[in-house]
Amino acid sequence: MNLGLKDKTALVLGASRGLGAAIASGLAAEGATVFAAARSVEKTEAWAHALPQGTGVVSPIPLDLGDLRSVDDLADRLLAKGGVDIVINNTGGPPPASAVEASRADWLIQFETMAANLFHLTGRLLPPMRARRWGRIITLTSSGVEQPIPRLALSNGIRSAIVGWSKTLADEVAADGVTVNVLLPGRIHTQRVDELDASAAKRSERSPADIAAASAASIPVGRYGRPDEFADVAVFLASERASYITGSKIRVDGGAIRGI
Repeated sequence: MNLGLKDKTALVLGASRGLGAAIASGLAAEGATVFAAARSVEKTEAWAHALPQGTGVVSPIPLDLGDLRSVDDLADRLLAKGGVDIVINNTGGPPPASAVEASRADWLIQFETMAANLFHLTGRLLPPMRARRWGRIITLTSSGVEQPIPRLALSNGIRSAIVGWSKTLADEVAADGVTVNVLLPGRIHTQRVDELDASAAKRSERSPADIAAASAASIPVGRYGRPDEFADVAVFLASERASYITGSKIRVDGGAIRGI
């Protein structure tokens, strides 16, 4: 299947590792030109240099979503090149905390980094997409927006706000050929998931391996997902073939969410 990505330009946030790196690699494999944004350009360069020849161009680019100036600098740089066709919004997760523990300052700091600056960056990059009448905005959230995850109150709450923004935006730009969708990863085996398992192990005085095994056993497919399995869904949504999918939440969780 030709996904029609060889002449497209993509921005992938949080691309130094994990899901962001997997999606950036997947888009490049389809021939897209990829700006891979992250705080650590060095980490991005390390995996980008290991890509096989014949893939699209991957350009590591600095971004600190917690710094509005950094966000605007990135937008200015991309707009000077004519903008991008695809935006993959991917933010790091906030620290674990219960709803009772999370302070007002915690909410404000994390909301700015995970939501407000994300909305701002997307808004700045939208006009060229609308003018060309083609664009893809894909935002990674979490299964916690449908089934709240214990001790991840900040993530559950802020990512739910992102879903509301995404659905609203989808209605506003659909007629301009821009699709807007949300992906809900389940337990995909990344460093972030390893960190969460280690945190749970410390609280329960169990080993991380025991925590991971118990978590995997609760998933119908019986294992954690692979980053490339998740990335394949994102790449399809970014493609020409996904032109009639917008305003959707798509789970990639091995059946972990049991609700309909």
